[in-house]
Amino acid sequence: MQGAQLKKHIDATLGSGNLREAVRLPPGEDLHEWLAVNTVDFFNQVNLLYGTLTEFCTPENCPTMTAGPKYEYRWADGVQIKKPIEVSAPKYVEYLMDWIESQLDDESIFPQKLGVAFPSNFNEVVKTIFKRLFRVYAHIYHSHFQKIEFGLIDKKELAPLQELIESIIVPC
Repeated sequence: MQGAQLKKHIDATLGSGNLREAVRLPPGEDLHEWLAVNTVDFFNQVNLLYGTLTEFCTPENCPTMTAGPKYEYRWADGVQIKKPIEVSAPKYVEYLMDWIESQLDDESIFPQKLGVAFPSNFNEVVKTIFKRLFRVYAHIYHSHFQKIEFGLIDKKELAPLQELIESIIVPC
């Protein structure tokens, strides 16, 4: 399967509501290719979800990137900003999205041509991307969930998190 076919597979399995099946590597597929397609997809989903909250997630409302009172995230990209710095949540997300885009656009990390090998540290790069994107979800949940709760995000946009949402919301 190539990128477009893998994307179709992701959409079909995510739509089934079976999250475990949606993330399982299809038989015969290359793990790195699967991770690459899912990384791009997850990046796009987080970017879209966060984009719906930008009027609420401001430097004034979110002066630090947090996920509840116990977790604060500082930014460092290891290149321009080597030592982690405290930034507002919107600035953190801006730095993150720019950093991820630069990773995705770097063909030595995410090869675009068929047959070009992925780098030996590819899994670590993907792991870092997912870890940082998950922080955005954590921030949204802890700081902006009430905006989601009041129907400001279409249910379709919440589909990737539906199982998680249902498991944490107590029915009234």
